[in-house]
Amino acid sequence: MIQPQTYLNVADNSGAQKIICIRIIGASNRHYAHIGVVIVAVIKEAVPNTPLEISEVIRAVIICTCKEIKHNNETIIQYEDNATIVIDQERNPKGTRVFGVIHWN
Repeated sequence: MIQPQTYLNVADNSGAQKIICIRIIGASNRHYAHIGVVIVAVIKEAVPNTPLEISEVIRAVIICTCKEIKHNNETIIQYEDNATIVIDQERNPKGTRVFGVIHWN
């Protein structure tokens, strides 16, 4: 579960490395975000000479969380870190490659 002020890794080659969540897009009273939810975030670490700058406000979609996911058939899926993909206003990814595992439901 991701909440505001949570640090997340970026799992694509957009140029950002670490971001911090500042807002969860959706209902106005939503406190936690899960896999597939769009968040508003600020870049804390970035690769030099890329289009994304430190302290830039971006949108990202969550692809991995440390909190386990329980399915109806009693399977549990858990990842080792919190990861996101940076997206633009039209919800297209800014990077061209995605590193790691993506949960497909």
